[in-house]
Amino acid sequence: MIFTTARQPGARSIRPAAATHLFAVGQAVRLRGNFGTFPKTSEIYRITGTLPPMGDSPQYRIRSDGERHERGTTQDSLEPVRLSQSGEGAALIERTFGHG
Repeated sequence: MIFTTARQPGARSIRPAAATHLFAVGQAVRLRGNFGTFPKTSEIYRITGTLPPMGDSPQYRIRSDGERHERGTTQDSLEPVRLSQSGEGAALIERTFGHG
């Protein structure tokens, strides 16, 4: 048996959905450890820009305050960082009056 598919006139071809960026510019992130390697746990990076996907993984430009250069990395290499938990690290005015 031979099966054929007929395309309906005006029908669009189905393309796989583009990979979605999960992190926003300005967001704090940390590099995940790879097999046998552990990144500095205190090394926090900020997303400085988004880049086109590499395969199925979106890419980002990241930078830490301690470095003069930016890095490029894929989304699967990053994890989000919560900077302030119960007021830690927040400015006194933010703890007193809130964010807005």
